Amino acid sequence: MPQADSNVPGLTAGLDTEVGRYVVDQGLATRTEVDFCREQQKQSSDPNQRSLADLLIDHQFITVNQAKRIRSQLDDRRGGQIPGYQLISKLGKGAMATVYKARQNSLDRIVAIKVLPKRMSENAAFVGRFYKEGKAAAKLSHNNIVQAIDVGSTPDGYHYFVMEYVEGKTLYDVMQPPPVGEGRNFSEAETLDITIQITNALLHAHQRGLIHRDVKPKNILLTAGGVAKLTDLGLAREVDDRDAAASEAGKAYGTPYYISPEQIRGDVDIDFRADIYSLGATMYHMLTGRPPFEGDTPSAVMHKHLKQALVPVDHLNTALSSGIGEIIDICMAKNRDERYSSTEDLAEDLRAVASGHPPIHARRQIDLGVLGQVEVTGKTIDLAEPQNQNLWAQTPMLIMIAALGLSILVNLVLIVLLTAG
Repeated sequence: MPQADSNVPGLTAGLDTEVGRYVVDQGLATRTEVDFCREQQKQSSDPNQRSLADLLIDHQFITVNQAKRIRSQLDDRRGGQIPGYQLISKLGKGAMATVYKARQNSLDRIVAIKVLPKRMSENAAFVGRFYKEGKAAAKLSHNNIVQAIDVGSTPDGYHYFVMEYVEGKTLYDVMQPPPVGEGRNFSEAETLDITIQITNALLHAHQRGLIHRDVKPKNILLTAGGVAKLTDLGLAREVDDRDAAASEAGKAYGTPYYISPEQIRGDVDIDFRADIYSLGATMYHMLTGRPPFEGDTPSAVMHKHLKQALVPVDHLNTALSSGIGEIIDICMAKNRDERYSSTEDLAEDLRAVASGHPPIHARRQIDLGVLGQVEVTGKTIDLAEPQNQNLWAQTPMLIMIAALGLSILVNLVLIVLLTAG
């Protein structure tokens, strides 16, 4: 973003209010300490009044190096000139956009603003996708989805998307080793709690005809109070948007570690079951500390999603219940017709296992598909198949047993007759 002129630690007096808000927002000084320095400014008879930053340094409330860092942050904040907002600090930067912590002036509240870089702002396709994300998010209003607030552009051509600010870490960050994260996996109880919340978020989106298409640990925020929030609808698409589906045919949109097989193939009729697959892969990572499939390249990982059998999650983490393993197996079925038939069914199974009961829908599918079979003379017979009702015609062993029984009966009759004779 364009840089604004300012001198730090001698920031101009016109920036004092911004400096005061900044140091308090960042926890560099308390409101009482800032007010104390502002009062000294008011009582000073010096015509060349010292800046708030200078006074904060004099009283050792902040350091010279912290004041220098304030310059960089305030330059970013002032340079953007997003109407109605004041940028406070940079939260993160990705390939597509930079996210800032900011203050919404009208309501005096903290928000997050995603800003598209200048090079992306000149690309019509990227800009279109950016606004599409904002409009998709605006259709959703749920406690477990990061709320959209505003979308627009600045006079100097930057495009921005304002959203709810969430104080917390992503699941991915929590699993990262220190000092970035806590370097730990999630317990079964934690995973179920978080997944139930995200499933409720997805249910809300699916009922409104939207599929997320990029469910993963990096896109799930967890607050200090344990509230999970789904974020980043950059790849979200309406199920009935045929034009978008046609334009994306044959292209793999998603993140390789969590992407569904149908997304890899670039199928045009992607639906809610793609999100269920990705959520299952996310659960797998949370419980084992690794994604379900790994490889040296994205292509190698995606090939495994398509072809390689999934190692059951409870084989890697033996402390898990069979119920959560069954849920993940159904979520990550390669054939989407074998996954949950609705997001509601998934939510019901998650709640059941969280309450200490077996899953309802996952168990039923496994029982019919695997346990509802018998083996006779090495041949597997599915009792659910109507053609298997004529067991005499299809089971040589039964015929042999019957013949042997008949032979014994005939011999007994002959013995009786000979004895009587």
